Amino acid sequence: MARGRRPPSCPCGNPVFAACCGPLLSGEAPAADAEALMRSRYTAYAHGDRDYLLASWHPRTRPDGVEIDPACKWIGLTVHAHRAIDDDHAEVRFTARYRLGGRAHRLSEHSRFERLDGRWYYLDGRVRED
Repeated sequence: MARGRRPPSCPCGNPVFAACCGPLLSGEAPAADAEALMRSRYTAYAHGDRDYLLASWHPRTRPDGVEIDPACKWIGLTVHAHRAIDDDHAEVRFTARYRLGGRAHRLSEHSRFERLDGRWYYLDGRVRED
């Protein structure tokens, strides 16, 4: 990296991608908790990483594929709440902002996560789009 140049920031809002979602998306590290997994999934959408999205989806609810609109630009994430239900279940409430067709949109979701064999997976969520 050139002197004076900052490392790339993470789309999820943390200052450095390589110290945040980068190791999760590359498979170097598992998510420490449901919020970290949710942040990494947002980043995967921002990067167009379908493989990571499918791999981090719970096997019981995983779809056959994931569609990502290349015209969609993810522009921000706000985590409202992270609640551990027990050692292997958690919920995360968040709002993701994106731009599509020159218009800004919000997607709010109350997501559920489950840990299997020591790894967190996205189970499902209730979505509301504005």
